[in-house]
Amino acid sequence: MDLLNTLVDKGLRRETPTREEALAVLATSDDDLLDVVAAAGKVRRHWFGRRVKLNYLVNLKSGLCPEDCSYCSQRLGSKAEILKYTWLKPDQASRAAAAGLAGGAKRVCLVASGRGPTDRDVDRVSDTIKAIKEQNEAVEVCACLGLLSDGQAERLREAGADAYNHNLNTSEATYGDITTTHTYADRVDTVRKAHAAGLSACSGLIAGMGESDEDLVDVVFSLRELDPDSVPVNFLIPMEGTPLAKEWHLTPQRCLRILAMTRFVCPDVEVRIAGGREVHLRTMQPLALHLANSIFLGDYLTSEGQAGRTDLEMIADAGFEVEGAGEVTLPEHRAAAGGCGSHEGGGGCGSHTGDGVCGSVPAGADRGPAGAGEIRTDLVAVRRRGAGTDLAPNA
Repeated sequence: MDLLNTLVDKGLRRETPTREEALAVLATSDDDLLDVVAAAGKVRRHWFGRRVKLNYLVNLKSGLCPEDCSYCSQRLGSKAEILKYTWLKPDQASRAAAAGLAGGAKRVCLVASGRGPTDRDVDRVSDTIKAIKEQNEAVEVCACLGLLSDGQAERLREAGADAYNHNLNTSEATYGDITTTHTYADRVDTVRKAHAAGLSACSGLIAGMGESDEDLVDVVFSLRELDPDSVPVNFLIPMEGTPLAKEWHLTPQRCLRILAMTRFVCPDVEVRIAGGREVHLRTMQPLALHLANSIFLGDYLTSEGQAGRTDLEMIADAGFEVEGAGEVTLPEHRAAAGGCGSHEGGGGCGSHTGDGVCGSVPAGADRGPAGAGEIRTDLVAVRRRGAGTDLAPNA
């Protein structure tokens, strides 16, 4: 297929595809799906080999968020029966992080619900970062605390944070349909604040909210322009008790096309399969490793993932290998510019200009034809273990 040959050539040259080419990837038929995966896989292997980076979520504060993001089980007015608790203490968070690190995670993502951190919250998270790094100096730590005020990104970096995550989630044109308590521009501003402070910027999307192909291409092109080091691709988890609980638009095939399009547009960036892979990719998850070079290990913020041991077996069975703590995640040209994971023997990113997660437990909104997915509510399980509980975490 001429389209795929063109996209591979552009990906190897780090050349941005046209919008028409990106849309064409999403429009390919199921008959062409393996060809699409094979083509995007060439780009993935060129820049990242067969390594898979493991990331581990610690939900520092769960539920009771004043924002009204329609995809989120922690939103204002949510009736989802999720765990609700206030801030974990630094030693509690450090113990939770240790479980993920023991399972092979290279990065710990510290997430807290809310519009954004107060200065006291930044102090709390700073103490937590220090507690985690005292136990494991080489670990990468990414914070995801919502909208940042002036100076907060700098304080997090000084405390030892390597990265900051804040997802764009969807296109600017449709953002107001899913959230009214803040704007798309607010999100862009926070990503830029993190970048400017020398934190590795991480920003991604949520697919499956009823968005059109044009919306998906718009948000991925906007991410390319912001130039984060990593792009988490979340797949909508429709959770009961949220406004979008009945929205099921994804099939495994569509998820693979979305990941392939993201890889073609962001060829040399860490593309991470985030929330919802178990629900929507299901038995096709191993194919997705040919497109993305990063996943979350174990559970998400408020929902459960597949067993950590199963994740590791899947990676090995598919012919991939877990990226070690001493390996550089990013390609040489990005690492040389200071991208996260650019330091041998550790994850510190103290001198770079520009990764992370959250928004990892979404639900959806109906705004266009996306193809009807199979409804598998049996695969959506509220997290009842790990952080905020007395039960052992899944890692």
